[in-house]
Amino acid sequence: MKILIIIPVYNEEKKLHKTLNSFLNQTYPIYQITIVNDGSSDNSSQIIKEYSKKYKSINYISKIN
Repeated sequence: MKILIIIPVYNEEKKLHKTLNSFLNQTYPIYQITIVNDGSSDNSSQIIKEYSKKYKSINYISKIN
């Protein structure tokens, strides 16, 4: 069974590294993370892009609010 984790993000650059690292350090082997950026005006989108390039299990969706 594959687990899908959906993380909504809006201007969370200060907490984003800790949140994503927490999910990535899970021991469950089969999971997919989808991060939905809802028009953040801080560096959240850049952080998400870096993680999605580094980890195949992360999908990035950007929405304009």
